[in-house]
Amino acid sequence: MANLIIDIGNTAVKASWTDGMTLGKTFRYQGEKVMDFIVSLLGKKKPEVLVLASVYAVSAEEQDRLKGLCRHLMVLDSAHPELLEAKGLPAYLTYDRAASLLAARYLFRGRGCTVVDFGTTLTVDMTEPDGTYAGGNISLGCRTRFKALNRYSRTLPLVDTPEETPLTGHSFKESMTSGVVSGIMFEIEGYIGLYPENIVVFTGGDAIYFAKRMKNSIFVVCNLVLMGLALIADEYVKNQ
Repeated sequence: MANLIIDIGNTAVKASWTDGMTLGKTFRYQGEKVMDFIVSLLGKKKPEVLVLASVYAVSAEEQDRLKGLCRHLMVLDSAHPELLEAKGLPAYLTYDRAASLLAARYLFRGRGCTVVDFGTTLTVDMTEPDGTYAGGNISLGCRTRFKALNRYSRTLPLVDTPEETPLTGHSFKESMTSGVVSGIMFEIEGYIGLYPENIVVFTGGDAIYFAKRMKNSIFVVCNLVLMGLALIADEYVKNQ
């Protein structure tokens, strides 16, 4: 029987039906009726395991609503750090970051990894070749930086992420786009330099955008978080 994995992030919800480690069609939702969206996915069939990873705590009422719609419910949020500890990861990690690391460990066994997630936030996490977590950082994502420039200044407009921008700006707008895009590139290149032997994995909404601008060899895995959640679901089924 198929599993259903769901990642509730800062901005959007992603979900996919899975068969082992194989992802099916990916569903995406942005809005306030998250539980209604999840229930709509469960309308036609009942999954063996429903993995719900969330950046916010899932309420008891929400959990009760879902328990009757699946055979097994796994809630992965700040109130459930047990899986993180079992996998040798710190309890303060959000499960989207943890899932990315688990997927990277699976895909690149025996190699250290630098995992960069380009989303609402920009997260960078490193692992040693044996899978040991080596730490990580959080900063503002690309679009969040543009929004912050506009919100916290009186003169700077809100601009979109450009298709192309020079390393240094030659106009007012270019100074903003280059400042954000080039700044992120220099930031990532610095992290890559800390662990030059690591496999570098980009994921998240802006992964391809920045990967094609980097000089280093980069692996882009757009659904890395969902792959990690699929791995969690598959291991749960095999251990039953």
